[in-house]
Amino acid sequence: MLHSSFKNGISLLKKFDFTYDILIYPDQLKYAFELAGLFPDQKFVIDHLAKPYIKSGEIEQWKNDIEKFSAHENVYCKISGMVTEADWKDHSIETFKPYLDIIIATFGTKRIMFGSDWPVCLVAASYNKVLQIVRDYFSPFSANEQANFFYNNAVKFYNL
Repeated sequence: MLHSSFKNGISLLKKFDFTYDILIYPDQLKYAFELAGLFPDQKFVIDHLAKPYIKSGEIEQWKNDIEKFSAHENVYCKISGMVTEADWKDHSIETFKPYLDIIIATFGTKRIMFGSDWPVCLVAASYNKVLQIVRDYFSPFSANEQANFFYNNAVKFYNL
């Protein structure tokens, strides 16, 4: 993503008011961070929390790399794809809470959005279970914060 031809393509997106979804793995976060810094007026969203290694419980390096994005206000995070990164048969809200806590601490409630990852999520959980995980997590949040997460932030980000 730091190759000149890729960056040239990214440089054209703002002209058309296009956004860019970044679908990466944790080891690519440092490159995405650099890319986002090169284009501070371009809107980016990190899909699936950058697919942290939830099943193995590896969190520290992902945490260190994701937290850097607090400095890039042009970068959002799509909360999706978690169930496919966890143990497909044995997960609960508690499995995902540490990752969600880090995302909220990094992006706040105005730079996050819900994504179901349907139909891919079906290998690990139903759509309803995916939705219930985030509903449970966000239940203590204000009605406005929940509306931002489930709707408003996506409308703003994607210019819907």
